[in-house]
Amino acid sequence: MAPSRARRPHLVSTAPAREFTNETQGDRLLKTPTVHFLAGASSGVLSAVLLQPADLLKTRVQQARTNTLLATIKLIASGPNPIRHFWRGTLPSTLRTGCGSAIYFSGLNALRQKVARATLLASEESGGKVASVHSSSLPKLSNTANLATGAVARTWAGFLMMPITVLKVRYESNLYSYTSLFSASRDIFKTEGLRGFFAGFGATAVRDAPYAGLYVLFYELSKRRLSTIATKIEEKAGGGERLSSSASLGINFISGVMAAGLGTTVTNPFDAIKTRLQLMPGRYANMLQAGKRMLKEEGVGSLFDGLGIRIARKAVSSALAWTVYEELIRRAESRWDERVESVV
Repeated sequence: MAPSRARRPHLVSTAPAREFTNETQGDRLLKTPTVHFLAGASSGVLSAVLLQPADLLKTRVQQARTNTLLATIKLIASGPNPIRHFWRGTLPSTLRTGCGSAIYFSGLNALRQKVARATLLASEESGGKVASVHSSSLPKLSNTANLATGAVARTWAGFLMMPITVLKVRYESNLYSYTSLFSASRDIFKTEGLRGFFAGFGATAVRDAPYAGLYVLFYELSKRRLSTIATKIEEKAGGGERLSSSASLGINFISGVMAAGLGTTVTNPFDAIKTRLQLMPGRYANMLQAGKRMLKEEGVGSLFDGLGIRIARKAVSSALAWTVYEELIRRAESRWDERVESVV
């Protein structure tokens, strides 16, 4: 008689039932970290290259109270090779923003997927409803979850990219005359040690965590409301429940601009302090001392130096990065589903 085979126990999955029944190949693709990493890197590189002049001008204005935006533009424009000078620091900026965006978006998606899965499970167990039509195919979370996941993902990405951030800021400033990334790295390590590559991280974290959290919160709230309005308009016009591609693009970009404006205004003092710490580590010892000294010597206005150019840059860069990122994800999902359907 053949030996009896041990009977495998029946495993009950704790994942939401919808994940196994209604999930498409595109949905599974959205959970692949590589897709979000590449989409984030692409959006980051594009925004960094296009908006480098604005970043350089912000750094120059913040490095000293006497620098004004108009005077800085005139100074650069009247010098040799003005076009090249406006894009000074593009390489470290592209490395920082491209890699940083890749790390941020892939990390943020991983966090949001986990939170969304736990929330969906709890909602289904309690008989709750799942979210409605939206301009995005990314996970929909509560306001608190959006705030928390955005802050955590940005802080982690900021820490990993801090050395490149320091190099970028010093390249953009006219206080240093570095000729290459290698010479800049060697000089910082020689004069300040490894700690020099993380100068201003405290102020950066205090700036980035609230900014990213508030940005994701405002961005998702705006998308939700605008999506509801756009859906009603399209239904009246005879369209379907799903938003058109152009409507989704418009909603995502407008939401990005508004969210960036609000988040930038709230966090600008920390950005001004961070710039001073990274440019003049010998003059400013830490975030608290730098803030007190700036207030004492230059007044409250010094904490809001560069606000106008930062709002303009952040509004465009964040809106551009998020819109490109979401559009790449949406197209990847759509094409993957079409490919699978053609094979089936």
